Amino acid sequence: MSNPREGYCSWSNSSKKYQIYHDNEWGLSEYNDKKLWEMFVLEGFQAGLSWITILNKRENFREAFDNFDPKKISNYGLIDIERLLKNKGIVRSRIKINATINNSKLYNQIFSKNGSFSDFLWYFVDGKPIINHVKSLSDIQSQTELSIMISKEFKRLGFKFCGPTIMYAFMQAVGIVNDHITTCPRYFECQKG
Repeated sequence: MSNPREGYCSWSNSSKKYQIYHDNEWGLSEYNDKKLWEMFVLEGFQAGLSWITILNKRENFREAFDNFDPKKISNYGLIDIERLLKNKGIVRSRIKINATINNSKLYNQIFSKNGSFSDFLWYFVDGKPIINHVKSLSDIQSQTELSIMISKEFKRLGFKFCGPTIMYAFMQAVGIVNDHITTCPRYFECQKG
């Protein structure tokens, strides 16, 4: 009997949660401000951890961070920080929590100036995803010249947890870059938009 997941990106076969994420989100071009912001925050929390850790805690993050509402998060104070540090359902890192509050304030500034976080992000690629032709997972880079450039711009604006590797993982997740292997059915699906 043949493997029904043959040809898919091999990392997606390691758990049901990865499979669902891979097949329904990863690499699909996202233009919704709220969803983009959620992924940006989660990618920052993922730094130094496995992505499955974040996926397993995703619903807890949504609940703990007011469904990733940047206006609410930007007003968090010491009481909120302490509440989050006690929440066993999320990654309890003071530096990442503080970065999320800081980044939410900056998100609000970008939104006020540009009218859209999405437009700001997609401007870096002229609104069109980069389609890579990856034959195997070993061909995928952890960062690129573009992720380095975007990281520098985010850092210039004052964002935290936005290094080039985090930015590239974010770009992959939200479909700014399509890094599905070419044999993966999602490779073509993600090109349809």
